[in-house]
Amino acid sequence: METMEKQKHTIDCMICGRELVYFEDYKEVECMYCHKKFKSNVHCVDGHYICDSCHAMDALGLIETYCRETDKTNPMDMAIELMKNPAINMHGPEHHFLVPAVLVASYYNHLDQKDVKIKKLAVAKTRAKDIKGGFCGFYGNCGAAVGAGIYVSIILGATPLTKHSWGLANLMTGTALITMADIGGPRCCKRNLFIAISEAVKFTHEHFNVKLYDYENHRPVCSFSLKNKQCLKAECPYYAGIR
Repeated sequence: METMEKQKHTIDCMICGRELVYFEDYKEVECMYCHKKFKSNVHCVDGHYICDSCHAMDALGLIETYCRETDKTNPMDMAIELMKNPAINMHGPEHHFLVPAVLVASYYNHLDQKDVKIKKLAVAKTRAKDIKGGFCGFYGNCGAAVGAGIYVSIILGATPLTKHSWGLANLMTGTALITMADIGGPRCCKRNLFIAISEAVKFTHEHFNVKLYDYENHRPVCSFSLKNKQCLKAECPYYAGIR
């Protein structure tokens, strides 16, 4: 077991790389890394379980540091560059932070407000940690879409008691979710990230008159499909094979 734990797999089970199995019922499991007990409805076919915190531990620090230090203004380019790092798994809750992180970084880099950006990134990280893995299928609310809502909430200073900003934050999440739902499942964290960022960029241009990048003429092309056993291929608008 020690030998397996030293190698981190970025597809399916982080311990052994084998397929994850999802269950309707929850049962007590132990995280292979932190050894804490959890109620979960997923583990790999060999019974390995990694909690969300351990699953995303390396990635969250990488994302925050990158977005804090970068001067780039294109959130899609930032996201793709980050996802090529082996610390970012093919699927996982780190994407729930990755979406608002690159959008926040892009927005405040455009405004040349780097000090504000650093503070807002910390807020985004704290909020994104509350979004569980598997949120899309089990809660009907993809974490990438929620991440886009977090972004709008942060830049507007929305709270549960605000009016206009509350509405826009929820509208942002809903807009991303509708686009995701039109394409359908199964889940792909890369596809849903592309959708969430694309919709957030259009939303930012429409509602705040800030154009984060030339989204009309530049649709991302996915380079991760070979790592995804459930890839929709030609049914996905970002699939490289249809270019």
